[in-house]
Amino acid sequence: MTVSIKSQDEIEKMRVAGRLAGEVLDFIEPFVKAGITTEELDRLCHDYMVNVQKTIPAPLNYAPPGHRPYPKSICTSINHQICHGVPGEKVLKNGDILNIDITVIKDGYHGDTSRMFCVGEVAPHARRLCEITHECLWLGINQVKPGNRLGDIGSAIQKHAEKNGYSVVREYCGHGIGVNFHEDPQVLHYGSPGTGLTLMPGMTFTIEPMVNAGKPGIRHLGDGWTVVTKDHSLSAQWEHTILVTDTGYEVLTLSAGSPPGFQP
Repeated sequence: MTVSIKSQDEIEKMRVAGRLAGEVLDFIEPFVKAGITTEELDRLCHDYMVNVQKTIPAPLNYAPPGHRPYPKSICTSINHQICHGVPGEKVLKNGDILNIDITVIKDGYHGDTSRMFCVGEVAPHARRLCEITHECLWLGINQVKPGNRLGDIGSAIQKHAEKNGYSVVREYCGHGIGVNFHEDPQVLHYGSPGTGLTLMPGMTFTIEPMVNAGKPGIRHLGDGWTVVTKDHSLSAQWEHTILVTDTGYEVLTLSAGSPPGFQP
């Protein structure tokens, strides 16, 4: 495993890309209402990224080994969809929960973040899942500091999710990020404290827990991208890009509209 340590110049570029990714979520929030299609959300985000921010939507035509090229500029995962939902003709309805996942490229560097949105009046159990998953994200972030281990992050997330009756998806994880969309290390959202890679200043990676209301099992849909819960239970995800600093962490994808962090 080769984990890149970013220079000050690279970190500054990561700050810009991260902030811009967060600002796409701020931009799209007023449009997330019952009656709009996920394809329209994709179009709005694409135009904002390309024409206003002058960024490149990283997911568009992204094709890791074994996958067909991803056909859209954002990911939209609704209700029991865990991740990588492909925008299309699906119309949002009152009570849906929706994850929008944004990755932009600016000056060669990636910023990657996602946020949950509640459409209209959402049932208390669905809103609670979104809130607990957000807490899981921040409990993981709070473990980031030099000398801590990746297992400390995963353990904090797993304990909080399971304490609240939920399960953590095992097949997908956070990842290093920089010039490349996905780099080492892999950041698992479960694990044991004191295990895994030791964190060092200059590392940049995402933390993006996917938490299911039911069991952790997953299933892939025929589009080759969308991942859903095997038991059709609801799923939620939040994501930030993180820098390990000399004294702790910096969240690179914070923006004006980001929900405040969670401190236990």
